[in-house]
Amino acid sequence: MSNKEDEEMTDSGHDDEPKGPPESTPEHGGSAGVSTGGAAPRMARFGEGSEGTPARRERGLAGPRDGFLTRAGKFLRDVRAELGRVTWPTTTEVRNTTFITIVAVIFFAAYLYAVDHSFAFVIDQIQRWVGGAA
Repeated sequence: MSNKEDEEMTDSGHDDEPKGPPESTPEHGGSAGVSTGGAAPRMARFGEGSEGTPARRERGLAGPRDGFLTRAGKFLRDVRAELGRVTWPTTTEVRNTTFITIVAVIFFAAYLYAVDHSFAFVIDQIQRWVGGAA
């Protein structure tokens, strides 16, 4: 703080009063051509208009369709290309996740076995208690 500001604060006796005009908030850059302060135009909000209309194919306008074998061959080529892009797990990763899965299944099987037998025991005791009192 400068000496002048320090003197102004002591002269006025009020430390809470702001000095000068309030600082403006920085402008945030947005997308080009999009206003940042108002509501979006109706077309952008609801998908109406030329850009928001879904493309619709009319029957018979697309031309003759390829044969079954041509389409099946294209499908299989596409499948092979996609499978080539897949990141396959290593043998170690497969072994580790298999081990974790088997351990989790054994744990939950033992847990459910214990819970089942505990509830069966409690219900059996309640039935004996209620049946013995009647």
